[in-house]
Amino acid sequence: MKAIPTMLLAAGLSVTSVQAAPLIDATDPEKLVQLVRGFGSATLEKDDYGDPLITGRINGSKYGIYFYGCNDSRNCNDVQFSAAWSGYNVSMSRINEWNQTKRYGKAYLDSDGDPNIEMVVNLKYGVSRENFDDTIDWWMLTMKEFEQHIDN
Repeated sequence: MKAIPTMLLAAGLSVTSVQAAPLIDATDPEKLVQLVRGFGSATLEKDDYGDPLITGRINGSKYGIYFYGCNDSRNCNDVQFSAAWSGYNVSMSRINEWNQTKRYGKAYLDSDGDPNIEMVVNLKYGVSRENFDDTIDWWMLTMKEFEQHIDN
C-alpha cells in the first residue's frame, strides 16, 4: 500500500492533491436528465406520487426513468428504467423466453396485455460517470433487443 503514495510523490503529486471525479447518484434528478440527454431527448417531470420522473426517447422508442427510495420526493436511492409497447400481440411464453435468456431487463405483460420491460439501477452510494453512461448504453441495447424480440 505504501507504493501508491510513493509513486504519487515521485510524480510530483501529493495524496491530498488527487481528487476523485464526482459520483452520479439519484439525489440530483436534474443532473441525471442532463446525462441521459446525451443519448436522446429527455425531460424532467414528476410522477403521480410527486417523485422525479424522466421521460424521453432513444432511437424513437419512448421510455421513463422512475425514482425510488425517495425522502419527500428528494434524495432518492435508485432508479428504474421502464418502457412499454402497445399494439403488439405477444404471448406469455415469448415474454418468459426473454426473462430466461437475457440478463438485463425484466419483461412482463401489463393489464392491457402490452409488453413492458424494466431495469433497476442502484445509485444509493453513487457510480462513476463512465458507469452511468455504460448503464444507459445497456438500456439502449436492451430496449432495441426487446423490441426485436416482441416483433418476431
